[in-house]
Amino acid sequence: MKKNLTLTLALVAALLPAACTPYLDMTPSDRVSEKTIWAETRSAEYAINYLYTYIWDLNAAPTSLGLTEALTDELKYTSYNYNALCYLPSEMAYGGSVLTDTYVDAYLGYWGTLYTAIRRINADLSYLKAYGTMEEAEHTRLEGELRFLRAYMYFELTKRYKDVILYREDLGEITKDKAVSREADAWALVAEDLRFAADALPVAAAARGRIDRGMALALTTRAMLYAERYGEVIAAADKLAALGYALEDNYADAFTKTLAQGNREAILQYSFDLANGITHSFNFYYTPGGDYTVNSATGGGYGVPTQEMVESYELATGGFPDWSPWHAEGGTTATPPYALLEPRFHATILYNGAPWKGRRIEPYVGGTDGWAEWRTEKEPKGRTVTGYYLRKLVDENYDVNTSGSSQPFTFLRYAEVLLNKAEACYRENDETGANALVRQIRARAGLPYTDCSGMALWEAIRQERKVELAYEGLRYWDLRRWKTAANAWPDGLAGYQQHGFKITRSGDTFTYQYVSVDDRDRTFPEKMYRFPMPAGELNSNNLVDQYPEWK
Repeated sequence: MKKNLTLTLALVAALLPAACTPYLDMTPSDRVSEKTIWAETRSAEYAINYLYTYIWDLNAAPTSLGLTEALTDELKYTSYNYNALCYLPSEMAYGGSVLTDTYVDAYLGYWGTLYTAIRRINADLSYLKAYGTMEEAEHTRLEGELRFLRAYMYFELTKRYKDVILYREDLGEITKDKAVSREADAWALVAEDLRFAADALPVAAAARGRIDRGMALALTTRAMLYAERYGEVIAAADKLAALGYALEDNYADAFTKTLAQGNREAILQYSFDLANGITHSFNFYYTPGGDYTVNSATGGGYGVPTQEMVESYELATGGFPDWSPWHAEGGTTATPPYALLEPRFHATILYNGAPWKGRRIEPYVGGTDGWAEWRTEKEPKGRTVTGYYLRKLVDENYDVNTSGSSQPFTFLRYAEVLLNKAEACYRENDETGANALVRQIRARAGLPYTDCSGMALWEAIRQERKVELAYEGLRYWDLRRWKTAANAWPDGLAGYQQHGFKITRSGDTFTYQYVSVDDRDRTFPEKMYRFPMPAGELNSNNLVDQYPEWK
């Protein structure tokens, strides 16, 4: 917790002008009146800066051990130690005793965090309205930032809980007891706030890192998919395209280049500064275990890709390879077709023999990176349990033994917007438009595409979302949104086990043995389409009741 707190304060500092520090300029409101803070632009911006950290907190799983990909077929956490942070997502994928309001809220829900943010945003909106004496254009821009932030928080709430409590009043009108509103009303508020923000915010913020029009439009395309307001998705995507966003030529650049380096695809991105100590911990958790030469017992390999994810990638020439020879009992010495797979695979997953930091990855028994049998060894300590490591989002240019991580994290990018629009076009029976967008995404990867229709087109859209957006925190929520998560795998998340390769070496020969990395089938209970209301809200609010699925 101390590390995360330090990180969020550093991010606040990163959002401020270089000459400022949050400790000096973000004067607590108990020392300076709200009237003083909200009277002029600069101090009002300082107050809003703190709210930006909530976006990071809701997406900070990459720097901890909370990737929701562990609840899907994409990622396996290697530790089976009850005290390890990664134990919870592993157990949650099996259902059972950890599916309680306490655990679900801690790992997935964030009810209290979101409402804390909303109450603060509403308070700031009331202060801005009452005390803001800046020019009208600046007043409108600041209101746009606040309403974007409120829309973001209500988006995150509504996608989790559906019917939620809506607070949009001034501070004095907020009461402890308030009933939930219909899901449709919540989406209406999100849409209203985002429309205002898109109109009020500049195309490019004067200060790097501040919320701008592109962020509001991009979030609209994501949120309105959940709301099933597909026309609004398409309209927002078209407006965003007119602002000059584009796909990077190289897939990896989309999530490694910073905005300062000219990333045309990143829309909402957090950047870091190693020189000034503004870092995160992603490399510590996810880099190959062999990268650690000082203390190899403590870092790397906490979460690793699965064979199911590997088999989601096509050949570079199109179509899928036949993996059945590598599923054979007893294993095979045949080399898997890694070299033949499409570029996004090589930018996302490290495999046996893959180049990395001037060496070759050795995810085999006794290799530099190593392999461990899942659950038999409760703390693999850097070794993989699947034969793979993450490459995407991991930065190979830093020495994890001596420094923190400073690669950027992009939470909204243009490729997602195109796929959001493709899905909306499909839902609106515009198959021509949907095909064109899928083709555009695949063209960047050098993959062929033949137009299709009906369910074949729907599967093509789903496939591209899985591969293009892998490990970006979207797949679990997509499957919930589509109401397919409770279906049998591969359509959903039920009735299957994750797999990997146990790789052994004899001289120059490798044997690949297909092994399960689960001890029981995974599941997705229907009730998880809506998370439970936390006990704290039920106990303090007399006008709410637990959601029907959780009674």
